[in-house]
Amino acid sequence: MTDIGHYVAPSSLEQAAEYLQRTGEITILAGGTDLMPQSQGGRLKIKRTLMNIQHIPELKGIAIEGGAMRIGALATITEIMQSELIRKHLPILVEACDHFASDQIRNAATLGGNVCNASPAGDMLVPLLVLDAEVELASKPNGRLTRRRVPLAEFLVGPGKTRRAPAELLEGVRIGLPPAHHYARFFKFGTRPALDISTISIGIAGVLKNGALSRVRVAFGAVAPVPMRAPRTEQALEAKRLDAATIEAVAGVARDEVTPIDDIRASAWYRKELIHNITRRMLDHVAQA
Repeated sequence: MTDIGHYVAPSSLEQAAEYLQRTGEITILAGGTDLMPQSQGGRLKIKRTLMNIQHIPELKGIAIEGGAMRIGALATITEIMQSELIRKHLPILVEACDHFASDQIRNAATLGGNVCNASPAGDMLVPLLVLDAEVELASKPNGRLTRRRVPLAEFLVGPGKTRRAPAELLEGVRIGLPPAHHYARFFKFGTRPALDISTISIGIAGVLKNGALSRVRVAFGAVAPVPMRAPRTEQALEAKRLDAATIEAVAGVARDEVTPIDDIRASAWYRKELIHNITRRMLDHVAQA
């Protein structure tokens, strides 16, 4: 491990976990596309030690392991977008990547950084929620490397806040491979959707058969303190034939389930109307699929 003053660059997961365990004040650096603007803008203070995790091989790669897709924390948005495995099994992630900032940012931004930044408008979080993603966390509390998994829906607890303990490192994201006839779509609304922070985002997923969705998952972004699953909307949609009346009813439930705020990008009222209208439009597309 290279250690120069207050900068460290571990070359293995073991080394990183050991350093996190014995050193309290650490800021973790991966792609830096969130960290650097936040620190320069005064929204985040770099801690006593900066740890660059870019050289840790265990945090890289995209592979199928034990019936699930495992995406390393250091996988960039570009790598995810170009992955043949992702395109085949989890195309909703490609759809989300296509709306993620600019090419230059995609080349540097990592999935782990987007997850740990825990923005209410995080572009990758909504599609990961409807895919029932879990995060994998590694630590070394007793001299041995230990791991735990946490559902993403439980991992996110507030703007910029997660259940990652100070001595833990996000190792990757795990997603069970979807069953046959799985359908999943993502939509992001903004002035310039690929470049701006989303005004709202929506993910809808489920098994589509005979004009109805089952095992429904619905998630919304930028309408609550964290990207949120929408259980009432899911219940209203579960196993219902997607006729005009059902679609209108579900869109109304979705509008009433979100609790957005007024900010510089949009009013709370406008966000609710967007949720209603875009949910209806997305379900119309599902009905025609």
